[in-house]
Amino acid sequence: MKREPAAGLAAYAATESTSRGRRYPEPPPQYRSEYQRDRDRIIHSTAFRRLMYKTQVFVYDEGDLYRTRLTHSLEVAQVARSVASALQLNEPLTEAIALAHDLGHTPFGHAGQDALNAAMRDYGGFEHNLQSLRVVDLLEEKYAEFPGLNLTFEAREGILKHCSLANARELGELGRRFIERRQPGLEAQLANLADEIAYNNHDVDDGLRAGLISIEQLMEIELFRQPYDAVAARYPEIPARRLIHETVRRMISRLITDLIEHSRANIEAAAPASIEDVRALSAPLIAFSAEVGTQNLALARFLRAHFYYHPQVRRAAEKADQVVKRLFSAYFNEPSLLPNTAIAADDTRARARRVADYIAGMTDRFALRAYRRLTGSSVNLSGTA
Repeated sequence: MKREPAAGLAAYAATESTSRGRRYPEPPPQYRSEYQRDRDRIIHSTAFRRLMYKTQVFVYDEGDLYRTRLTHSLEVAQVARSVASALQLNEPLTEAIALAHDLGHTPFGHAGQDALNAAMRDYGGFEHNLQSLRVVDLLEEKYAEFPGLNLTFEAREGILKHCSLANARELGELGRRFIERRQPGLEAQLANLADEIAYNNHDVDDGLRAGLISIEQLMEIELFRQPYDAVAARYPEIPARRLIHETVRRMISRLITDLIEHSRANIEAAAPASIEDVRALSAPLIAFSAEVGTQNLALARFLRAHFYYHPQVRRAAEKADQVVKRLFSAYFNEPSLLPNTAIAADDTRARARRVADYIAGMTDRFALRAYRRLTGSSVNLSGTA
């Protein structure tokens, strides 16, 4: 029976018939859509498996219940698919973008990224979003006929959420929207906000579990206070952990509902007839309402001030900074330590990028082992040490 991958999709959704295709032409899949193929290639990639041991906020050995980059990516995909279904967008494409958005992230979370960016300052810098694209375009080694995963243009468009003009000029068609200030497809817009919903809310859960933020502090945040008071009033005998879970569940539900309803209103007002109409707009259509957007921003600012910059998290970040910069220096000064390297000694920019690729691909524990092997000393990244 012939597949109809566009069945049930809105006119403004991404479809195979309007796709800009792959960098390297391939025969179409027999029993999957092109975007299902993208998703499956991402799930089977080495970089995706490594996310299991990459820090979200807490290093991997601080507890089994905290989020990792892998569980975060799965939560983003779940949120994104729910909204995509409601808006009649392409679910497999949305899921592929969500699952791939952190493939280029360094070990040790944002501390690792900041350290690697500092080390790469004279060689083009480092940004995990651009690195995720580099992973799927070049660094994955799975196929005989092409480098990377050879994803569709639409998946790659969604992975590249941000890009400097200098980098955009190097990316051809993919970078054009940053130069011309155009929008990506709605699936890409959605994955970006699903990322916000997932990390803001699971960081509330993880921060409370770790005791780094308190309910008393969070009561200043309207997005938390409203559902917390409602749950506490309706279930006065509920245990504390269940109260927190129920509160966070309702926070996520409020954000998703608002995102669907406000985005639907934006789409109806703009009336795009195709994905190209979406791309031609000056502003994204997938968005929160002004009220909920303000509440979500207040939560993000709270977490930045009280959680991400908590002394315990910062102590771990400072140690991670030391590890990454020391690894970069060691591999840059002695490139023979890198596996399968064939970079000329005088090509410093290429050497630096090769080192950055290698370090960015490390898990937390691999990086710590490499540091111990290179320096003869160990680093305890636990924020309590």
